[in-house]
Amino acid sequence: MREHGGNLDVARQRFGGAADDWIDLSTGINRVPYPLVDVEPRQWSALPSRSDLESLHDAARQAYVTKAPIVAMGGAQAAIQLLPHLALKGRARILAPTYNEYAAVLSAAGWDVAEVSDLAALAGADIAVVVNPNNPDGRRHDRRELLALLPRVGRLVIDESFADAVPDLSLAPEAGRAGLLILRSFGKFYGLAGLRLGFAIGSEADVAALAARAGPWPVSGAAIAIGRRALLDHDWAKATAARLADDCVRLDAIARSQGWTLLGGTLLFRLYQTGDALAAQEKLARAQIWSRVFQQKPGWLRLGLPGSEPEWSRLSAVLPV
Repeated sequence: MREHGGNLDVARQRFGGAADDWIDLSTGINRVPYPLVDVEPRQWSALPSRSDLESLHDAARQAYVTKAPIVAMGGAQAAIQLLPHLALKGRARILAPTYNEYAAVLSAAGWDVAEVSDLAALAGADIAVVVNPNNPDGRRHDRRELLALLPRVGRLVIDESFADAVPDLSLAPEAGRAGLLILRSFGKFYGLAGLRLGFAIGSEADVAALAARAGPWPVSGAAIAIGRRALLDHDWAKATAARLADDCVRLDAIARSQGWTLLGGTLLFRLYQTGDALAAQEKLARAQIWSRVFQQKPGWLRLGLPGSEPEWSRLSAVLPV
């Protein structure tokens, strides 16, 4: 199994406790989720209609400020699984280090995969992948630089799973151009990862190909109803981005008090150089706070943001300022 955050089974096996005892800061999922709304019984009992799905697509276009073709999927991961089928096998180049599913999925499908460290090295790829902002280091790329790369690759995939709080970074308004494919995650910013909702935005040909492979009912009726309402709630999104920005300052101050160095991050997670991440993870885990470490980077510790004052108090008790 590839390393991912959210692996509370590992935490519980090593340190005990029930799932509800833990504060899971090992992911980049907002711990103050969008308030759940009542879902009509029809959304549970009937197959989603085409008009239901189109209403969700319209809400996503508004939220992401785009007029391009769009398809809802079972999370951004569902779109990643289908990427190898958008073109004949060829060369895939991935700007790394980044989310590890891209290399794994493309390699398993027989693509020639290489990870590169700068944008220029993506040139010539049949599929080039950039996560913007990046996971886990939060690296950001200027929209103009990314668009300049578009004619130099067969297909440019921009994963914007962490872009909701920084909309000016998004290339979604430019989607629709041949060869440009934007992936968006709903569950991270809106804190509803269990809903399994995401979107692919791109050219008519790419979106049609993804939709055909995803099938006639790619997401549930409940996901449509909840996702549509949340995506149209611009006041909630604006207030949430402001709160997350303040919380990042608060978490960074706690980390500095421990002698940790900020390496980067987004408004949903922070990445620190701790010197010994396993020791830091264990210290937190003994208070049933779970974090993310990286096998290839023994000093790196990634922390999400606590979602309530009791959670902040538990964290501060382990890492006193």
